[in-house]
Amino acid sequence: MANLKEIRNRISSVQSTMQITSAMKMVSAAKLKKAQDAITAMRPYAEKLTELLQNLSATLEGDNGGAFAEQREVKKVLLVAITSNRGLCGAFNTNVIKTTNNRAQFYQGKTVDVLAIGKKGNDILSKNYTVIENKSSVFDDLTFDNVAEIAQNLMNKFAAGDYDKIEIIYNHFKNAATQVVKTEQFLPLEPITGGEAIPSDYIFEPSKEEIVLTLIPKSLKTQLYKAIRDSFASEHGARMTAMHKATDNATELRNQLKLTYNKARQASITGEILEIVGGAEALNG
Repeated sequence: MANLKEIRNRISSVQSTMQITSAMKMVSAAKLKKAQDAITAMRPYAEKLTELLQNLSATLEGDNGGAFAEQREVKKVLLVAITSNRGLCGAFNTNVIKTTNNRAQFYQGKTVDVLAIGKKGNDILSKNYTVIENKSSVFDDLTFDNVAEIAQNLMNKFAAGDYDKIEIIYNHFKNAATQVVKTEQFLPLEPITGGEAIPSDYIFEPSKEEIVLTLIPKSLKTQLYKAIRDSFASEHGARMTAMHKATDNATELRNQLKLTYNKARQASITGEILEIVGGAEALNG
């Protein structure tokens, strides 16, 4: 059994860890509220924009999606992996990295590159894949304009023929305790099949074709911004949950150590009493 000093040191260490994890939990909870409000407010707009684009596209004849709707033979694939810049958030980053590896295996035999958004994903994925860019700095100032630059860069690469398919892999925010890894096709635009078209008695100014070609870039930028916002909220939810569990585990470990300390202390006192009694008996004898 460890001596009393070692147990006291362990108790002190665990209590220090508890203070850190508890503080991180409270910080993540505060940040989560703001991030959750942002993604909740954005989702209706993003979904309505996508719905409008689909309804307009459904009324057009032929391929009017421009360069971004061109379906090519897939030879080069770009995977956009959205992780975090910091750790201590459970399996948040691991799940995205695993899914990225699975998607890369799915495209086995083709050229697969990665664009990393988040330092954790960049550090791991760069060991096995070619990471063409690391856009981790976007989290320092997460605005639509900064994300739009990344989206425009992706669109330019696809239009130039650098890649035949681009996919986004990120954590979808469901609630503070649940994040679902999603894989979305960014480019080319997926063919729209079925669905109800908007009423034909609308007057379009400019033409439907021009409206669609204007909406496509905006829709793609919004799609990427929503994915990063989703991931940002998921990160704080995952970290809050992980730190909550870590605090609970540290509390349980501290209680066990205190119990062990008390038992060791009682055994030490009992041993000292026995020595005193034994000495007294020897003197009397």
